[in-house]
Amino acid sequence: IKAFSDWYAQMIKNSPLSGIRVIDFTHVLAGPACAYYLGLLGADVIKLESVTRGDTMRHRGGTDAARATAGMSTAYLTQAGAKRSIAVDLASDKGKKIVKKLLASADVLVENHRPETLKNLGLNEAFLNATNPKLIHCAMTGYGRGGPMENCAAYDVNIQAASGIMFLTGKHGDGPVRTGAPIMDYSVALAAGFAVSTALYQREITGKGAFIDVSMLETAYSLMASTITDYMTTGTEPAQRGNAANSRSPGAGSFPCREGVISLGINEEPQLIKFLEVIGKADMLDDPKFADKAARKANQSALETVIASSLLTRSADEWEALAIHHAIPLAKVRTLAESLQMPQNAARNFLHYDEATGATVTTLPFRIDNAPSHAPASSPEQHASNTQDILIELGFDEASINEMRDAGVIK
Repeated sequence: IKAFSDWYAQMIKNSPLSGIRVIDFTHVLAGPACAYYLGLLGADVIKLESVTRGDTMRHRGGTDAARATAGMSTAYLTQAGAKRSIAVDLASDKGKKIVKKLLASADVLVENHRPETLKNLGLNEAFLNATNPKLIHCAMTGYGRGGPMENCAAYDVNIQAASGIMFLTGKHGDGPVRTGAPIMDYSVALAAGFAVSTALYQREITGKGAFIDVSMLETAYSLMASTITDYMTTGTEPAQRGNAANSRSPGAGSFPCREGVISLGINEEPQLIKFLEVIGKADMLDDPKFADKAARKANQSALETVIASSLLTRSADEWEALAIHHAIPLAKVRTLAESLQMPQNAARNFLHYDEATGATVTTLPFRIDNAPSHAPASSPEQHASNTQDILIELGFDEASINEMRDAGVIK
């Protein structure tokens, strides 16, 4: 155990963002996830919360009511590791003094509040620049700064609706459908983390901080980039396609097997030739109806009928194994439970089990310098767990800390 602890401590010390302090003034999912990712890369992340209940996500989200009641819901635990927690009354003068000291000590401020909320708290750009000219301020909002909607409140589902993603999801005639996961929250978190990393690099050159303006709406558009380009260029409005691939290739879509369902993504000629060999239908290419791409497109329904009947001869697992061997883009359609049990996940150490909380959380979808994983250096903290230690680091003495706690400035 000691050997592992020593290795882990050294790994954190040598992490890409070691020595970078991040103030996490966020709530719900997108903002906390961004700060979490920075913490996984070695940053010292301090979560700044209110003295009352803290991050609202502590008490909602997930199916474990007991954890939510205790302020440690599974939705909160998902992106709460690798952080310390401090609770401050931002409306009080002494609370503002604490926040100013925090910001002065920081490299990055990550927040996802409406601009008018920050203004009301006195945390406008003029104040932040005066407090710390080298600070990188990453602001995540529903629609981005500027424009008539900059102060609109927005959650993941609202942005899916506003962006057109909901309208594209599902089968024709079903009506708008939200995606099964909060894709906007976590896409925004990754976009913001990318921006923060870029700004840190820029600061090494200029010595100056930066203001980062992350729009959830524009992130949604980025996820639909090729669809938007096609629409804006051709005027052809995209339609709901169900499980059919966006490529519209005859060999792309979902097909039932003897057991299970597979998703087929054949878009290139060599892929189709190899696939037809594997399913025992290579002679189809001698038929004028399927001899070339144009002919196959004209006879797409007939081609898909042959493919569908052939796939019924084996299970999805068998077809997937053959596809992997022959480099054919095919995957078994899995439930989440089945997907998480894939040996690939164990090999990559993507999931991290926290013994202190009993929760298993996701980590980063990439590795740097062949790291076995980028896992949290510490367990999620209870609300205000580190207030005392952080204030001492900022130069407050014990007497003043006790006085502020008695006055409700801190928790």
